[in-house]
Amino acid sequence: MANTQDITTARQTYEGFIRLIKVSTPVIAIVAAFVVYLISR
Repeated sequence: MANTQDITTARQTYEGFIRLIKVSTPVIAIVAAFVVYLISR
């Protein structure tokens, strides 16, 4: 079985990745909308 420390480290890595996705997705959407706006002008 996996070591408890390995599970803890994996969980921290996963939570950091999910946090990054939650923050970066809206930022990317705003940038993409701005680019579409600039192109359509």
